[in-house]
Amino acid sequence: MTTELCAYSVDACLVASRAGVTRVELCASPWEGGTTPSAATIRLARRIPGIRLQVMIRPRGGDFCYSDPELEQMAGEIRFARSCGVDGVVLGVLTPDGEVDAARTAALVSEAGGLEVTFHRAFDMTRDPLSALETVIGCGCRRILTSGGRNTAVEGIDTLRELVVRAAGRIEIMAGSGVNAANARLLADAGVDALHFSARGWRESRMRFRNPNVSMGGVGEVPEYATMCADETLVRKILKELE
Repeated sequence: MTTELCAYSVDACLVASRAGVTRVELCASPWEGGTTPSAATIRLARRIPGIRLQVMIRPRGGDFCYSDPELEQMAGEIRFARSCGVDGVVLGVLTPDGEVDAARTAALVSEAGGLEVTFHRAFDMTRDPLSALETVIGCGCRRILTSGGRNTAVEGIDTLRELVVRAAGRIEIMAGSGVNAANARLLADAGVDALHFSARGWRESRMRFRNPNVSMGGVGEVPEYATMCADETLVRKILKELE
């Protein structure tokens, strides 16, 4: 079973390399569901041996209906990622009516050249996943990351099974969202080509002085003195279940 770690840092990429994860999806901004990482992060991650590096191409959080300037930004980010020698890019573009934007997606796939292209969980926001499947295939994408149109892949497992059957080997189906050691085997047995997970943990800040009067982000739910990380123990537990 192919495995992919959703990584929000170079440290997480190192965890993936040590543990033996097949691929990394490199992102920034976990609280927005993932955006394009910085140039330096991409370059540093590319130096790590033993992983296939996929880079998120998403200019902002929120929906997946983009303006022309945002599409131009995405195209530029794809060109930069190519110049860094990444293995693939991850993207998704929708129309206001909840369909895959075929013209714009195909244009970005063309920009990617020979890179693998994953259509990400924008797929789960479409009106009709079976119709969306055919459109994504027609655009030339290599794989689809999906939870089957539900909050978690386990909830959407019936749709995942149907997508695998309908895809019939024409495109890879990768299950993601809520994947952990307790359900990894169940999802693998649904016939998907890969599992995508973040194995999130928390690293406590080394700061001893903590000013109680200032919140840098201004969002109470986001911790100021802990950093999200990939928990290597959780990663290895998932991989163990797939042996």
